[in-house]
Amino acid sequence: MRPATPTHAQISWAPELFPPLLAPATARLRSRLTARVGPDGAVRDPCQSRVLESVLALNLLERTDLQPQRRTRLVDYLRAVATTDPLDRILVDLALTRTATAGPTAGLAEVFLARAPGFTGARKHAMFDATFALYGLVPPRPLDPGAFDLTGLHCWARVQVTAVKIVLADAADRHDQISDEDVRILLETQRQSQVWEDNVLIHLWALHALHRLPHTEHVVSEGVAKAMAHQRDDGGLPFVANTDTWCTATAGVALAAAGAPREVLHTVAAHLVSQQQPGGGWSYTDLAYQTDVDDTSVAIQFLDTLDTVRYREPIRRGEQSLMAVRNPDGGFPTYIAGAASEACMTAAAVDALTPQWQRRHAAIISGLEFLADQQRADGSFPPDWSSSRLHTVFRALLATTRNPGHHPAHLLQMTKQIMTLVLDGQNADGGWGQQHGEPSDPISTAYALIAVCRQDDPAPAARAATYLLSCQRDDGSIAAISDSIGPRPLRFTIPVLADIFTLLALGHLDRRIDERVR
Repeated sequence: MRPATPTHAQISWAPELFPPLLAPATARLRSRLTARVGPDGAVRDPCQSRVLESVLALNLLERTDLQPQRRTRLVDYLRAVATTDPLDRILVDLALTRTATAGPTAGLAEVFLARAPGFTGARKHAMFDATFALYGLVPPRPLDPGAFDLTGLHCWARVQVTAVKIVLADAADRHDQISDEDVRILLETQRQSQVWEDNVLIHLWALHALHRLPHTEHVVSEGVAKAMAHQRDDGGLPFVANTDTWCTATAGVALAAAGAPREVLHTVAAHLVSQQQPGGGWSYTDLAYQTDVDDTSVAIQFLDTLDTVRYREPIRRGEQSLMAVRNPDGGFPTYIAGAASEACMTAAAVDALTPQWQRRHAAIISGLEFLADQQRADGSFPPDWSSSRLHTVFRALLATTRNPGHHPAHLLQMTKQIMTLVLDGQNADGGWGQQHGEPSDPISTAYALIAVCRQDDPAPAARAATYLLSCQRDDGSIAAISDSIGPRPLRFTIPVLADIFTLLALGHLDRRIDERVR
């Protein structure tokens, strides 16, 4: 994600080609994000309410007859929520009126699954079915054993798959398919004083499953209290409590790119070092232990950008964590070795490892080759953890164009296809949408701006900067729709990420503007 040092082959761009308010607007955004760095070095922002978790919570409270005041606030949230998403609308109707039937869901599962990676299809379909089974809409097909295979799943997926299996087995009156091991997996998540792994969605699924089993009343009651402690001011519940480590790592890279004070950057670094797990990786937030390639890659990049020598040991351990999950196909999964390799995670890992070319060149080259194999005919890549197709695109471009020693013709062709896709997708207002033809949004535009900073024509970057400045509020923040998704393909919102990625893009742009003529 970090900006690269411009090469002699790159043409510097004259400042007068860009909006005259670009520098003060960037400074306001940098000040805004710097002020978000807490005394402990973390950048914290709670996850906002979402329909799915709010519906799951309301259904659970109605079944258990617990916390009536909290139940009323959930109803108020669902009545007031403004959403055009078809799945959200059906869930709200089910939760509030119970009048929806299986008819409106016809074909919705296929649309839902088309936006998620193919290898997640069976278990995502099961989650979709289980959600409607809560309201008596039992799927006509029998339980698919493949949807409940725990082989190669990280801990969050294991719990969710197990919970969904129990909900569906109960709905189909197939309690013979529920094992003691299934119950053990779920009960283990309830032994902490807070929501397990800070993941509200998985916690709610576990409670729904346990509620259907005998002698679980006390566990469920305590679990409901833990879940409802995360009820937001608007009455809804979020997907996760927060993504504070992800926000901190990405903010660190953005602030470094935009020239924030070094003392602030070292405060951020100290917090990230304190959050590094014993195995060397990072999780998405302070209270979670499941590490992932994305957080680990960005944390490594930030520490390496700030001070390679000072943070040598955390960087080394982080690299070891990445290498431990690398797959034989050269790609990297999101969470654990043996899971399906993904283009976005591979781009992230390769970009993080590139400064260690001498030691890691074999992993970098095989990762780049994996990326080339994953690219689609239009230049894009399979779905990732963003609802914007430009997310993997810009990260793949960075990973490919700044490696120092591997430039075969097919990789050059990959970067050419990426740039063509990006340049062809710019809207008349200067921005980009999450998908081709969609209205512009700041986060997608930030991703695209980072990409166009890797080519020589300044005009697309100037139009993008003009659009981004039009999205800035008086306080310096950026008004944007979210692109973060989880579980895929469901979108959730952490507002500060719009500020972070916009500042990161403006930092990339700043590296291309000629300092000598300012």
